[in-house]
Amino acid sequence: MTLRHSLFAKRDKEGLLITFFGEETNMQYEAVIGLEVHAQILTKSKIFCHCSTKFGEEPNSLTCPVCLGMPGVLPVLNREVVNLSMKTAIALNCTIARFCRFARKNYFYPDLPKGYQISQYDEPLGLNGYLEVEVNGKPKKIGITRVHMEEDAGKNIHENIPDGSYVDLNRTGVPLMEIVSEPDIRSPEEAKEYLAELKKILMYLEVCDCNMEEGSLRCDANVSLRPVGQKKFGTKTELKNMNSFRNLQKALEYEIIRQREVLEDGGIIVQETRLWDPKREATSSMRSKEEAHDYRYFPCPDLVPLEINDEWVERIRKTLPELPADKRKRFAEDYKIPSYDAQVLTSSRALADYYEECLRFYPDSKKVSNWIMGDLLRELKGDEERIEKCPVSPKHLAGMLKLLDDGVISGKIAKTVFEEMYKTGKEASEIVKEKGLVQVTDTSEIEKIVDKVIEENPKQAQDILNGKDKVMGFLVGQVMKESKGKANPQMVNEILKKKLQVKK
Repeated sequence: MTLRHSLFAKRDKEGLLITFFGEETNMQYEAVIGLEVHAQILTKSKIFCHCSTKFGEEPNSLTCPVCLGMPGVLPVLNREVVNLSMKTAIALNCTIARFCRFARKNYFYPDLPKGYQISQYDEPLGLNGYLEVEVNGKPKKIGITRVHMEEDAGKNIHENIPDGSYVDLNRTGVPLMEIVSEPDIRSPEEAKEYLAELKKILMYLEVCDCNMEEGSLRCDANVSLRPVGQKKFGTKTELKNMNSFRNLQKALEYEIIRQREVLEDGGIIVQETRLWDPKREATSSMRSKEEAHDYRYFPCPDLVPLEINDEWVERIRKTLPELPADKRKRFAEDYKIPSYDAQVLTSSRALADYYEECLRFYPDSKKVSNWIMGDLLRELKGDEERIEKCPVSPKHLAGMLKLLDDGVISGKIAKTVFEEMYKTGKEASEIVKEKGLVQVTDTSEIEKIVDKVIEENPKQAQDILNGKDKVMGFLVGQVMKESKGKANPQMVNEILKKKLQVKK
């Protein structure tokens, strides 16, 4: 299928995001999007048995009669799953139900050995929350319908198997939280920002490692179109197999345009589940979309209802860390750094801690911010290492910045020193001493270099004498090059101006 229209967006008088398609159309539509996010809860054992949740083990090696659904076995709820789910629900501003229960969700699939999944249906753990995101510089509150607990299914393996498929049941019974948003999202960009902010919160809370490649964070999207101004929702489709922020945004963009073309051609949208193919950059029909009654939900007879008192809720609430939005605001206000810097520095809890630890040893908040966002993050990305494994400690970074302030090294040399610090884990002072990188501040020595540069560049020197001050930067650069970056830049400027009689 070739999509005819391009996607673009425009804001109406009230500032709401209205999505249009094509340049000539009599009908304006808006997208209505809701996300269902499954987050694997960071426990060592499964939700109803003692089997390990470790990823990547030999297929079917982490199973027992309970998670395999053998006759006569009984599940026992993992208390830590409840604690971490409650922690998440509180962070998402949900009301914690004082009474909730598990239900059986019945469907038949090769990777579901019991023939049903233990989940929560009409009595979930958390209800009526919200998450605030920022899109195009404007805040938006997106409602959270529910946060509930459930067990994961196994995994069907189809690739490179000529005679059929394999089933790996290691994942069966791994604890999940399902976080369901209200249909408040109006564009693929908003959906991407919502998922990114949710991922930050989950990682700040340390309730999920959010590794999308390993499947510990998975996202399904429900999307429909309706004419602008209409309150009734259109028929929705569910999108699956979106394992990155980019794929989520591109899949939504494609599906919105596809639905528009169906409607323009006089067709109707079929309620179905569709798969996103990142290679083709297209969605394709997988199956008709089930309704809740198709699953024949009923209370799980093997698990007693869960009663949660105020003391339990408050105990969990006290374990919450400072969340990303609060930390961003504090960083900008307390450290007087731009909002963009605060956004980058709080992208992970560990990076924010690293920044504040640096400030304990070196209080210039903006200079520390510049080095972390520039040189440090560049090195981390190159090595694909997380900040926790960074070989440059906050104290060592602060020590290098002090050498820079004291004039021991120049800015250019500092770059070289930092790279060496990252490679070796050594302190800046040790590297400077070993490699002889101390900045040259001897006036007579710098004058010799300046005289040589002027002699080798007579035209540029004459241009400066004729009033073309912009050429000064070239000569300064030549002096720094000749000194291998060791000359004090301020002294170089002063000596050049004096010798070429440049007025200050």
